[in-house]
Amino acid sequence: MDAYTQDKYTAKEVFTFDFVKTVFKGIAQVMFQNNALTGLLFLAGIIWGSFEEGQPHVGWGCICGVVVSTLTGVLLGLPKKDGEIGLWGFNGALVGCGIFTFLGSNFYSWAALILCAAMSTWVRVGFNNLLAPYKINSLTFPFVFSTWIFLLAARAMKELDVEHLATPLLPGYFDFDVNMSFGSLVIYWLKGIGQVFLVNSWITGIFFIVALFVSNRYSAMWAMIASALSLLIAIIFRAVGLDIENGLFGFSPVLTGIALGSTFYTTNLKSSIWCVVGIVITVFVQAAMDILFTPFGLPTLTAPFCIATWLFLLPLFKWNKEKSEKEKADKEKEDN
Repeated sequence: MDAYTQDKYTAKEVFTFDFVKTVFKGIAQVMFQNNALTGLLFLAGIIWGSFEEGQPHVGWGCICGVVVSTLTGVLLGLPKKDGEIGLWGFNGALVGCGIFTFLGSNFYSWAALILCAAMSTWVRVGFNNLLAPYKINSLTFPFVFSTWIFLLAARAMKELDVEHLATPLLPGYFDFDVNMSFGSLVIYWLKGIGQVFLVNSWITGIFFIVALFVSNRYSAMWAMIASALSLLIAIIFRAVGLDIENGLFGFSPVLTGIALGSTFYTTNLKSSIWCVVGIVITVFVQAAMDILFTPFGLPTLTAPFCIATWLFLLPLFKWNKEKSEKEKADKEKEDN
């Protein structure tokens, strides 16, 4: 059956409690969780952190982004089964956080957010179609691609306030002056988890850990391991001190850890080793992309996670014996 002839949302269904749950699932799916309560806890952490940073519009932007991208899926008549588990909304949720992390809040930036969030939904469909032959999906790259376009456009549009975007410059000397006390390291570790939604708050990181445990203890475990491991690697290799303190070497590895550790592979010894290697590599991808994008004054967003995870999914290794046998049986049925 063609994807666009499958069951779709009706107008009445948009005004139901189930649809509200779908919106919260959209927030949860940023970390691969199909759980409305997890999404609600994520949102609570985002709002807490955004108010703590003096940027409350980041939290409201997240709500706006996830709603707009989800409604875009309804208007486009995309398959209902994807919408019900929040797959239309997670890129839009990140767009909402991303736009207001880097742009000031005014009428024009809200208009840009709405356009960008809607764009992320159909961009996701396009990228998924493009990547389907390779048996991988677009992950959060629709958010990255769409947000990059609007942030770059802001450089040429006076009404879009770029005060929070980095100044374009060539990479140069940086300082590794990091407070190595235990309490500070714990804060950096928690911020690495909170920064998944571009929120610079260790309390937000606690919200996210609790939210993940509500949905999937393995995802919570890999998020904590990934943030700790990425922090260790960044310190050992003496990466940019300020980025370490703000958790900026942690968020992409956290997503890689959840993706490889508990989403695309069943947790076992082989997949765990594969996941740990993926987490470590993501730190280097993050550092490399930071240098690559510095001359443009553009944030990498979650692109390092996307690139690293694609690199570890493209080999199509089967670390789960039971899964491989099931796939063989299904293929035999199709051949017969």
